[in-house]
Amino acid sequence: MANPDRTALKGLEEALQTLRNVLLRDRYVGVFGFSQGAAMAALLAALLEKPHTDPAFLVNGEPPHPPFQFCVSVSGFKVNHPLASDIFGQSYATPTLHVLGKTDVIVVEERSRALLNVSANARVEEHEGGHFVPSTVRWRSFFRDYLCNPSGEVPSPSSGAISQSNSGTSTPTTPGSNL
Repeated sequence: MANPDRTALKGLEEALQTLRNVLLRDRYVGVFGFSQGAAMAALLAALLEKPHTDPAFLVNGEPPHPPFQFCVSVSGFKVNHPLASDIFGQSYATPTLHVLGKTDVIVVEERSRALLNVSANARVEEHEGGHFVPSTVRWRSFFRDYLCNPSGEVPSPSSGAISQSNSGTSTPTTPGSNL
């Protein structure tokens, strides 16, 4: 199968079965994902709201886990797959923090906005960088505070701070650039 723009998804059903089995063993309050993991985190949050959308996800006709209280999607996007379209439907309601990099060339704003459009209870925060989880002190404190109280009034970390990765592991912010 040709996939020149790399948007077709393979193995979604198997991935959801694996996650179902993990959710059967343990209980989680929420989910945090980056890039492809953020796409899957949002999809899983939506599926736990509407588990009967995918009968294979059920265990003896019941969901494997209660819905999450929150989802964090850093550089996330809406999965392009018929099952994902069914799961998201018009929208999902799990409170979701969407973190977007203003110079992200891997998951561009248009792709992130497609996920935002189906997120009925969204909070959006932007950082000045590209395709990475912001990790300055301000962002780490923000994530800590948000994870402790996702429905609370946690101040934005974006007030003038530039979130750059100093680890040397950040993804380039312009096509073809090398770090």
